[in-house]
Amino acid sequence: MNRKEKLNWLRSFAVKELNDDILPFWREKSVDSERGGFYGEIDFNMNIQYNEPKGLILNARILWSFSAAYPLTKEPKDLELAHRAFNYLVNNFYDQKYGGYYWSLDSDGKPHDTKKQIYALAFTLYGFSEYYKITQNTEALERCKDIFHTIEKYAFDTKLNGYIEAFTREWEEIEDLRLSDIDMNEKKTMNTHLHIVEAYANLFLVWKDERLKKQLENLVNIFTDIIISRDDYHLYLFFDENWVNKSTAISYGHDIEAGWLIHESALIHGSKELIKLAEELVPKITDASLQGLSELGGLYHEGDRAGKHIDEQLEWWPQAEALVGLLNTYEITGDEKYLDFAIQVARFSEEYMVDKNHGEWHYRVDKNGKPLETYPKAGFWKCPYHNSRACIELIKRIVV
Repeated sequence: MNRKEKLNWLRSFAVKELNDDILPFWREKSVDSERGGFYGEIDFNMNIQYNEPKGLILNARILWSFSAAYPLTKEPKDLELAHRAFNYLVNNFYDQKYGGYYWSLDSDGKPHDTKKQIYALAFTLYGFSEYYKITQNTEALERCKDIFHTIEKYAFDTKLNGYIEAFTREWEEIEDLRLSDIDMNEKKTMNTHLHIVEAYANLFLVWKDERLKKQLENLVNIFTDIIISRDDYHLYLFFDENWVNKSTAISYGHDIEAGWLIHESALIHGSKELIKLAEELVPKITDASLQGLSELGGLYHEGDRAGKHIDEQLEWWPQAEALVGLLNTYEITGDEKYLDFAIQVARFSEEYMVDKNHGEWHYRVDKNGKPLETYPKAGFWKCPYHNSRACIELIKRIVV
């Protein structure tokens, strides 16, 4: 294929996946019509787990996905589901006494785990700001501002910079700061900072606040100065409050996701210096992430700095982020090899990640491409965000 054919193929892939596999699944399978909102979990075999908790991350990502998709699809159902997700977040997840949003609800929509995880608040902000774009709902924008001020008030480290991971419901210190059981219990993480910068950039598109602009610039600088290793251009993942690195692990998906998100954040901020620095770093970060390509063409989950793959399973989301990161790197460099890698990852996803029976993508496959049945089809972490966003980005960036 020539360059134009490659781009057209990628766009066609994205259109098909978004319209035939991803959005229809969430429109038709996820809505909890009895208890409100959306189901907390659907297992591998499409059995609804009616009593599983409903996570803030899942609901915020549903809001973002349908809000972002609606301008492309013009489907009334997508706008309806965005309204549904917004209202459920406001009416059920918001802590009216202490502010912020609960980590999870029980299946009836009552508070379940009331801790305040900054990562999850960032996604709520991301969803609300995207929803504001399509509705101009002033309540959504006011809630964005409230989350921004809440994060800055409680989580921003005014002495050592950066953001603390988590707090109790009452915004006191909490012993277990982890997002999940597989994370290290440290006060500062790459992952949370990545999704704060993502959310702040999206908010800055609709709210040109000077403090927000300053903190957006600060977050980009935290990545370029601290989180991105200048030795190997992988990300450091876990830090103590003094920014001492605590991990030797590599997350290939986060590497390539961070590359394009930091570049996007710099573009939205508008600083020529930030943009120049980001565009110098992006190809190096992308090349580092490609060390994680599997023999089948997908991106492995994790590795370590000794060069050994410590997790040779492949999750859905690194494939999605690789598609955007590779296209973005091509746009910056003009080097067609990145288009070739993007097509390789797309073909892998088409062959092994897409669930050809039920739609959507599998959560995880083994190194041979076999789906792992112990992982849910939808749930606390399995959401319509990474792959829907990848498709939306490809469609918007590749103009036919």
